Amino acid sequence: MTTLRQRLTRTLDARVRKGAELGPYDCVVERDLRVPMDDGVELLGDLYRPVGADGSLPTILIRGPYGRRGLYGGTARVLAYEGFIVFFQSSRGTWGSGGSFTPNIDEQRDGIATHRWVRDQPWFTGRLATYGESYMGYTQWAVAGRLQREDPDNAPEALVLQITMPDFGAMTWDNGAYSLRNALGWSRMMDRMGRGGPALLGMLLPDPKLTKAFDVLPLGRGDSAVTGHPIHWYQDWVAHESLADEYWTQQSHTASVPDVTAPVLMVTGWYDIFLPWQLRNYATLVEAGNPPRLTIGPWGHVTRSKAPVAHRDTVGFLKESFAGEPWDRATPVRAYETGAEEWHDLDVWPPSGAGAEDWFLHEGGGVSRDAATGDLTRYTYDPDSPTPSVGGPSLQPDTDPHDNAEHEKRTDVVVFRSEPLAEPLDLAGEPVARLRFRSSAPSYDVFVRLTDVHPDGRSVTVCDGIRRIGSIGTLATDPAPDAEGFREAEVHLWPTFHRFQPGHRVGIQVSSGAHPRYARNPGTGEPAFGASDTVVAHQEISHAGTAASRIELPVWTR
Repeated sequence: MTTLRQRLTRTLDARVRKGAELGPYDCVVERDLRVPMDDGVELLGDLYRPVGADGSLPTILIRGPYGRRGLYGGTARVLAYEGFIVFFQSSRGTWGSGGSFTPNIDEQRDGIATHRWVRDQPWFTGRLATYGESYMGYTQWAVAGRLQREDPDNAPEALVLQITMPDFGAMTWDNGAYSLRNALGWSRMMDRMGRGGPALLGMLLPDPKLTKAFDVLPLGRGDSAVTGHPIHWYQDWVAHESLADEYWTQQSHTASVPDVTAPVLMVTGWYDIFLPWQLRNYATLVEAGNPPRLTIGPWGHVTRSKAPVAHRDTVGFLKESFAGEPWDRATPVRAYETGAEEWHDLDVWPPSGAGAEDWFLHEGGGVSRDAATGDLTRYTYDPDSPTPSVGGPSLQPDTDPHDNAEHEKRTDVVVFRSEPLAEPLDLAGEPVARLRFRSSAPSYDVFVRLTDVHPDGRSVTVCDGIRRIGSIGTLATDPAPDAEGFREAEVHLWPTFHRFQPGHRVGIQVSSGAHPRYARNPGTGEPAFGASDTVVAHQEISHAGTAASRIELPVWTR
């Protein structure tokens, strides 16, 4: 018989998922099961079992550091309501699990040991799927390819990968720029969590200490400024600027992505912090002959409206994969087109008919398909008064596109705009800016944002990207200067699926920072960990020559 507590819990679970219809089973939970690791450390996990299910569906494994109850426990429960047995384990050093927590480092060995343990349990249903978002997606990538290659009998038989990627270093040092807001904000949250603090709630509340810490130089003192003590992994992140360092390569699982042969569902959003890399992982699997199911919505990392869609797709995918039940999905890819505000069913991403078009930046602020005109566009960047970030992907709930109209009045932001469009312009893919750029500073950032300029004057973010030049971490990939000292700065923007309506303009915004989303570049080229001196950078964008500044737009012709 269903208890009052179970009924109330189910009602809350549905409400969190914005009224999603939940499965028919009640759920019982066994707490704090102990799982031995190869080094003798024991990790704790909770077992969620559907009451009355026949055991024909796979067992689902979730692993992560954010706790097994509350919001994340609800994720396990709603899967159990559908008839899945779910084992939810806390990462090493978190929520009662033994050992100490160092992000990413232990997840492969601990995950492999846990996969083998689960398959030996009496409640195991005979088939195993993995599930989770963000860090709980990374833990899946950490084991799936290696197990498939070395121990296929213990490899997962399906993966549900939401808003995630297999190499957090690439996001932390994004094309050489340090993702300060996410890295320090997440470290603050995990430090609080380890000390019994408000954890996820703390990420959603104003944090004056964190806001002040964003402005601290050198960068290696930011964690002490907000917590009163160093955080060992944060110190390591700042100290290792090069993604070629063993520190980062040991925790990257990108190379094993093509080894994954099990069915894969990916769910992500246009404003998610992991989007570019997740779509590149998707492309890798397509090329390897294992095309995933893919859903891309108008979501950020913590957007609530993602939950019911992700849950519905997860259940449909798993029941189709393991029980042969029909899934009411017309095509492998479903993607939401912003600007048009409509979903599209597609065979592949990017869709067929998407091709690259060069749009050239003109002196005086124009942008068009016509050849570039003019000589130079100049602006000055002062790291002591850094260009602020306006919106953009983050761990905060407010990641919807922002109006840049006021921001674009700054003297350290230059803007290029097309004439009003006579016809709709659809983009589907990853824009790439190629700017012929020169700076007076030894090191500098090039930040490029694509905006949709509305007839009423709003300049609304579509997507953006950054590229650092002249730093310790970028020396191997920096473009060489030409005889005049210009370099072609290639900046890959976030992928997008967007329609510019007739009467709107294409806007291109160029600056040298977005602080604190990305840590300011002091400009000296010194190692970021201890750099405290700053230099003003005088920047020039060239519109002349065969490599005139331009942006390659992925124009989609239906």
